Amino acid sequence: LQLVESGGGLVQSGGSLRLSCGDSGGDLNNYAIGWFRQAPGTERERVKREGVACISSSDNSTWYADSVKGRFAVTRDHVKKIVYLQMDHLKPEDTANYYCAAEGRVSGCVLDPETYDYWGQGTQVTVTS
Repeated sequence: LQLVESGGGLVQSGGSLRLSCGDSGGDLNNYAIGWFRQAPGTERERVKREGVACISSSDNSTWYADSVKGRFAVTRDHVKKIVYLQMDHLKPEDTANYYCAAEGRVSGCVLDPETYDYWGQGTQVTVTS
């Protein structure tokens, strides 16, 4: 897999952005996809990234971090083979570099970066107050 994120940018507090995760090397539909973020000034190790949301491959069930529940939504377009992260009611504390990642879990998904095998390069989200 070669994951590519897009859709980041600069937005005011309360605004919205939609991130996309696509793949140029394989079939994203066969993988659980997670969204993670790394805030500026935090440790850059992959295992330190905060899990935000994930979606399973089997039945598209989703899980969210408490910090984004009710504001973020992860969805999958099976035809386009893209996974989206819709982010509404953004707050300055959501500012971070956002990454999508993939793992071959058969069912469900988890927000643990250590379980994911493939990662994109990230897209920056900046929320101003």
